[in-house]
Amino acid sequence: MLYKIWMSIVKEFLLLKRDLGGLIILFIMPLVLVITVTIIQDSTFKTVSDTKIPILLVDYDKSSVSKTVFDNLQKNNLFSIVTQIDNKPITEEIARENVNKGKFQLAIIIPKNLSADLQAKIDQNVENIVNKMGFSDSIAKREKPKVIQQKEVKLYFDPAVQLSFKNSVMSSIDKMISQIETKSIYTTFQNQFGEENTQFEQQSFITFKEIIPKINNKEVLPNSVQHNVPAWTLFAIFFIVIPLSINIVKEKSQGTFVRLLTNPVSNLVVIIGKTITYSVICMIQFYMMVAVAIFLFPHIGLPALNIEGHLFLMSVVALFSGFAAIGFGILLGTVASTQEQSAPFGATSVIILAAIGGIWVPVFAMPKIMQLIAKSSPMNWGLEAFYDVLLRNVSFVEIIPKISLLFLFFIITTSIALFYDKKKRTV
Repeated sequence: MLYKIWMSIVKEFLLLKRDLGGLIILFIMPLVLVITVTIIQDSTFKTVSDTKIPILLVDYDKSSVSKTVFDNLQKNNLFSIVTQIDNKPITEEIARENVNKGKFQLAIIIPKNLSADLQAKIDQNVENIVNKMGFSDSIAKREKPKVIQQKEVKLYFDPAVQLSFKNSVMSSIDKMISQIETKSIYTTFQNQFGEENTQFEQQSFITFKEIIPKINNKEVLPNSVQHNVPAWTLFAIFFIVIPLSINIVKEKSQGTFVRLLTNPVSNLVVIIGKTITYSVICMIQFYMMVAVAIFLFPHIGLPALNIEGHLFLMSVVALFSGFAAIGFGILLGTVASTQEQSAPFGATSVIILAAIGGIWVPVFAMPKIMQLIAKSSPMNWGLEAFYDVLLRNVSFVEIIPKISLLFLFFIITTSIALFYDKKKRTV
């Protein structure tokens, strides 16, 4: 039995050896993919966090509030302020035109009399409170309060910018304006009661602190490499569905499979040989991706992948992910009649599994119905297992449910393939 399995493995490697070009592509293309995608995503992250985005500021107020807004934006690590184009002051029309053409991502328009009207409105509100508390001069004649219209700070966004960027900017500016209003209210109360008698602490009472998980007393800061390497390693592993299914179809079309069946060799032995062979290929792919992430990435300006204490469990996840991919490839190759059926369907199905599995778009960002569908993708099981090991620092016991699902997927798909093949031959 062992000799038959060994010869089946040798046969698979001989088949792969005939197509060295395809074998090289099987290893090289995933490396190119993970390097390219990681560089792009890491560059995007740095663009948001390290490089200041130029924005247009049109100041029609020219007073305390607009000055505070300008100073806060200047201190912000995200923006650089542009108030002139070609040495000429920017108007709202010029700002709108430049943003709509995509030359700038954002323009902020501060309206006229914003500082004066804000202070007048606060004075009215504070005076009403003071009057109701009985601290004002009751003999003094009260004037009818002036109606002050609400002010709008206009924001023009480039139509091509993402919604997440819009929401982030609007939240930051809203927080800034709220802080200005709060400070003005405190100052007005101080003036009403006399600064010598009343001092209001204007520093924020509630603050936020991110608690970063630690491993061996070292903070673990997730980066683009830790997210991309597991994701695209899975993508590469599942792409062996294509050569595996093509080889099975070739065996059927060239008569190799019939000759195998005339020998005292069961179909199960053939499948075990294929499983072992392609498992070796999957693990080679995995270790190549990890090696590139550790040794090459630092030389091209990317963070190195930290696998300290994680390599064994990552290898277990990669192995079981490979089993799932092999099972799917065996099923596809068994059902398909021609290479023209197996290759396009295999490529398309892998892309679909990757899309719904969270390889491209995080599952939490998907609609509710797609989040439910994502749980049925073996790529999602593998990806979550990788994240559990690499980012959540879980133990082997905690990843057993996910790798069990991957192995169950392999058992089910392989069983269906064996049943289909037996049914087809008996008919």
